[in-house]
Amino acid sequence: MEKKQIVSIEDRIPKLKQARKKKANRRLIFYLTIFFILISIIVYLQSPLSNVKKITVTGNTSVKTKEVIKQSKLTDSTNIWTINKTKVKNNIKENPVVQSVDVDRKLPWTVEIQIKEYERVGYIKKEGYYHPILGNGTTVTSNQKSSNGDAPLIIGFSEGAYLDKMTDELQKLPESILNLISEIHWKPTDENKNKISLYMNDGFMVDGTIRNFAEKMQVYPSIVSQLDSDSKGIIHIGVGAYFESFDKNPDEGETEDSTER
Repeated sequence: MEKKQIVSIEDRIPKLKQARKKKANRRLIFYLTIFFILISIIVYLQSPLSNVKKITVTGNTSVKTKEVIKQSKLTDSTNIWTINKTKVKNNIKENPVVQSVDVDRKLPWTVEIQIKEYERVGYIKKEGYYHPILGNGTTVTSNQKSSNGDAPLIIGFSEGAYLDKMTDELQKLPESILNLISEIHWKPTDENKNKISLYMNDGFMVDGTIRNFAEKMQVYPSIVSQLDSDSKGIIHIGVGAYFESFDKNPDEGETEDSTER
């Protein structure tokens, strides 16, 4: 039989002591590492190293970036960990142009603010400048010299109540139809204060009313698609929708060019 090697206790004691010492050293290094990490975190949190150094703003077109940052009340002395996102959002949403806000921290010291503004549904011209009208009815003071063509020019609305009603209807329109409108003129009469006339980018005119305008305007693309490409005239979207040609002879009454839809 093979003899087992017997190790005396005297030989094993130094090895046991060495193993215990290594284990103790590893444990000490682990605790020291945790300690220094905690100290570093505390120093970081309590020092200017954790203050906001960069604020980015996206999604804004009507309101300036500097204005958004000012309204947020965030500064380079704000600790990034003490930011109350809800409070920052509410501060910015006090601006009537802003529909919604998202605020995110990006470590180590950046704050990202994403703005969603109310859609521009029109412009009014005052003293040579074009002022955007937003979907919530707010008119933004601007120094624009043109309307940019991204929303119709709204003309002649001398009474705010009717302008608000018109704005509300424009907000309901699909963007594809809104982009077809060049100008909207308020044409009130004693019988109908809601009467309006539209000039379209495709050369047609529209005779209609503010009341239920968005709903009635839905038929416009369908009517235009059924007309000859050379036809130009007025599309009526009142009680009934029909087309009246500019070439119509006034003495003829209803002609083939005036087709009820």
